[in-house]
Amino acid sequence: MAFSPQNRKGTMSGILFVAIFAAAATYIAQLAPIHALGLSPLVIGIVMGIFYANTLHNQTPKEWQTGITFSGKKILRFAIVIYGFRITFQQIADVGLDGFLVSLTMLTTTLILGSWAGTKLFGMDKETSILTASGASVCGAAAVLATEPVLKAEEHKTAIAVSMVVLFGTISMFLYPVMYEAIIKHAVGFLHMDPRTFGIYVGGTIHEVAQVVAVPASVPGSPKEMADAAVIVKMTRVIMIAPMLIVMGLYLAWDAKKAGGSREDKMKLVIPWFAVYFIMVAGFNSFHLIPQNIVDIINQIDTFLLTMAMTALGMGTIFAKFKGLGLAPVYTALTMFVWLVVGGFVITKLVVEVL
Repeated sequence: MAFSPQNRKGTMSGILFVAIFAAAATYIAQLAPIHALGLSPLVIGIVMGIFYANTLHNQTPKEWQTGITFSGKKILRFAIVIYGFRITFQQIADVGLDGFLVSLTMLTTTLILGSWAGTKLFGMDKETSILTASGASVCGAAAVLATEPVLKAEEHKTAIAVSMVVLFGTISMFLYPVMYEAIIKHAVGFLHMDPRTFGIYVGGTIHEVAQVVAVPASVPGSPKEMADAAVIVKMTRVIMIAPMLIVMGLYLAWDAKKAGGSREDKMKLVIPWFAVYFIMVAGFNSFHLIPQNIVDIINQIDTFLLTMAMTALGMGTIFAKFKGLGLAPVYTALTMFVWLVVGGFVITKLVVEVL
């Protein structure tokens, strides 16, 4: 037990160690050049954690490992629950049926495509495939973190998925403004999108929330409706974490039973209660009972807790564990990236035009 009398001191030291790294990541993310790239503290944290894991890992007391593990497991789940304070049900209603359908369609198709491509086309294990697909289909690193406890995946697999989110999410952040200015804004016919439709496209297909916010800000003279549509559609995808995880738990239980697994814990239905609590927090937040300035503080604390979780996961990521994977994660993430950019464009246009 992490807080048993014999482990308590080491656990607290490990948590404090992770918190110091997370504080440094938060500071670095606020530096102008890093902030301009749209890199969140979560991403900086896992990079710092990976660097530590492969350089200084053997220089710290082994007793601290319980605190590092606690940060990557328990603090993670609590942070996902508190993430619900970023969402209100009114936001989902405001975006309209077209934005909701784009979110639902892109989430579902990307998750299925990524999971299938990873395992069937590129020979990856199921856990890494699903983690990579969840990051691309929902909300980047936060979705990977939320999916990891349901799959009971190893830390290095989570790190692989996050690294794919960082790579292709960053490419998207630079690609979309160029696409809009060079093609979409001036095109006629099917290739043209008005600012609101482009915002829905951005929110429905780009990985991280920070990257979604950065795209309209990178478009010269972009109207407010573009940014509003992008953020609201993105947050609609975020709230879909909870039902996605519940459905995933049901599927994994069914799949294990179908495969005739011998281990009881593999056969057991996994209900991610933290996902249920996430919905409850979002519902509570929809009543606006807490002043907005307090909610902002809660969200800042939550970002720090998520950064701690990412850092802790990075600290468990040793490159030697990656042997044998090759370029399969890159190919899987690239397949989803092409689908998000091209398929997402087509689906957004069709849904908006029909509705």
